[in-house]
Amino acid sequence: MEERVFFTDEERKQLFVLYKELLHLSGDTLKEDDCKKLKNHLVLAAANNSLQRDNFGMNPIIKNMQTAVIVADEIGMQRASILGIMLHDSVRSHFITTEQVHEQYGEDVAGIIRGLIRINDLYAKSPTVESENFRNLLLSFAEDMRVILIMIADRVNVMRQIKNTENVRARREVANEAAYLYAPLAHKLGLYKLKSELEDLSLKYTERDVYYLIKEKLNETKASRDRYIAAFTAPIQKKLEEAGLKFHMKGRTKSIHSIWQKMKKQHTSFEGIYDLFAIRIILDSPYEKEKQECWQAYSIVTDMYQPNPKRLRDWLSIPKSNGYESLHITVMGPEGKWVEVQIRTERMDNIAERGVAAHWRYKGIKGETGLDEWLTSIREALENSDSDMQAMDQFKMDLYKDEVFVFTPKGDLYKLAKGATVLDFAFHIHSNVGSKCIGGKVNGKNVPIRQVLNSGDQVEIMTSNAQTPKHDWLNIVTTSRARSKIRQALKEITARQSAYAKETLERKFKNRKLEYDEAVMMRLIKKEGFKEVTEFYQKIADETLDVNEVIDRYLALQKKENEAQQDTYRSAGNYNLQPNEEIVKNSSGSDVLVIDRNLKGIDFTLAKCCNPIYGDDVFGFVTVNGGIKIHRKDCPNAPQMQARFGYRIVPARWAGKGKDSQYSIRLSVIGHDDIGIVNNITSIISKENNIQLRSIAIDSHDGLFSGMLTVMVDDTSKLEALIKKLRGVKGVKQVSRS
Repeated sequence: MEERVFFTDEERKQLFVLYKELLHLSGDTLKEDDCKKLKNHLVLAAANNSLQRDNFGMNPIIKNMQTAVIVADEIGMQRASILGIMLHDSVRSHFITTEQVHEQYGEDVAGIIRGLIRINDLYAKSPTVESENFRNLLLSFAEDMRVILIMIADRVNVMRQIKNTENVRARREVANEAAYLYAPLAHKLGLYKLKSELEDLSLKYTERDVYYLIKEKLNETKASRDRYIAAFTAPIQKKLEEAGLKFHMKGRTKSIHSIWQKMKKQHTSFEGIYDLFAIRIILDSPYEKEKQECWQAYSIVTDMYQPNPKRLRDWLSIPKSNGYESLHITVMGPEGKWVEVQIRTERMDNIAERGVAAHWRYKGIKGETGLDEWLTSIREALENSDSDMQAMDQFKMDLYKDEVFVFTPKGDLYKLAKGATVLDFAFHIHSNVGSKCIGGKVNGKNVPIRQVLNSGDQVEIMTSNAQTPKHDWLNIVTTSRARSKIRQALKEITARQSAYAKETLERKFKNRKLEYDEAVMMRLIKKEGFKEVTEFYQKIADETLDVNEVIDRYLALQKKENEAQQDTYRSAGNYNLQPNEEIVKNSSGSDVLVIDRNLKGIDFTLAKCCNPIYGDDVFGFVTVNGGIKIHRKDCPNAPQMQARFGYRIVPARWAGKGKDSQYSIRLSVIGHDDIGIVNNITSIISKENNIQLRSIAIDSHDGLFSGMLTVMVDDTSKLEALIKKLRGVKGVKQVSRS
């Protein structure tokens, strides 16, 4: 009675039709007792209520048999794939184990079932399948290429059967998934017929009005299209027969989805699409004469109709990576219409229609770009059809050995490097999540932050506001992204601690009513052996250095420096006024430092950041060591120095004339990368009096050159004259002082 309930009358009729077709397609690949064992198993599984209808109400046995027919007829796979399809639902429902399948049917069948179950387990996690990562994970989980082919066939079957379903929402979801996931896979794998069918059905279910509009337009123009094809092919057929070639011809209308894509791309109506069909010439040629006869047919076609050489596609000499071979040419047909002609042999057409899936010799590619490289590497069909299955058994995919794919609890999918830990994943999500990570849950189990992740894991990150990044985290993470974010977080923590420590130190000075002199503090830090100021403040923050001890050492150093300064004072009686005074009064009454090479008693240097020379407007800056550095008033550092250390700024001017001294100046030159331009520049400099070229560095990029010149000049007037002459050189665009 259960069996009568399990099958409707219509399904029972379908069952016998599909059974006969499947027996015919499988040929002699099925073993003697395979059918008997499979029948008994399915009867028991149905009676045990282990086989359930899906959300579309499809009978699981009928559905699987339909998929098996597609796999056998349109792809070319046989025993192992057929049995795997028919048995995997029973394994999923735990009616039978993979070990039992292995014992009864062999490891080949059991391996396919394991792959199908792993794929179905991914869907159970409700992932965001729109992502590229899910496609990659799908392939890495499948392991056996036949599993992917079965998944494509299953999706084609479902799309065919759900046209009248009442579950419109589920149908739309399946249609979208077929368009963005399975159709691209079918295309890359050479299953062009199935790919077109998936795209057309997807368009039918998601854009119903568009689909039927194009379909009706195609039906309306069918008669005129047929007449045109007949008129176009008649003379070609005659010439091919005269040449003694065996062939047949057919016209192929483009798929509805392809027409819709052209309409969107070209922003035109249906009437604006002219290449609605293609003519296919299929030659019956022996293998060794395939290329010769294809080119012979090409010559006949192009002699009769004007070809467009830009539209020639030669996949005979170099086949597509998925095995596709054909010769495509677009010619001007009657009535001034462009017509695409495809020339191929029976063997090539069979591969183009069915894909090379049943015959592939394939390999795995490691690395992040493994999927596309691997898919496009599929090229060769095995010549001996008898050994197809044995060859298929020998090759297993080896994708993504360097990558793992993990889910969030919401089903979002992320790609990480192999060996990534929970902490890596936390920083991959967000820096704040990583910084507060205290552990995680992997597949529902609590794990530490150093737990290594595997593909397919569902990961939940546990956080705490009390957590902060630690230096030893750098030894836990494996990804460069996480490592850089940890280093950044540690720097920020150090900066905050240093600022707090400095504030604490200054506050202690105020509490003890002491004046804080940063110059003295810098000298103390250097004296204590600290290479960086941040290191000093970090010691205070870590409480390894006592603030009160620092203040005591500061006071001791300040006292020692004051005593030493008093010892160097000279009495007025022993002081002799020199004719060349270093310090004079300016018009406003303040002291001005007069700069001269012969200046005595004052330690001064010219700043390297702005390289001042005689004639520049300058000022002096008292350094920590007590010396004075001379800066240009337009120095890039001048605003900062004046804002922070205004009390250390000394007005200054040049003494006498600059001809007795030369100053090193760097000039930046940018111009067109013309032959001889460098020679012209150096020639001008060499002709100038009292100007020496010390060095030159030239870099060329994208037709431009940039040069850095170091010259010795007396003063600003000569420098300005030189810059003016250099700007006049042909090809020079810019000269500036750096």
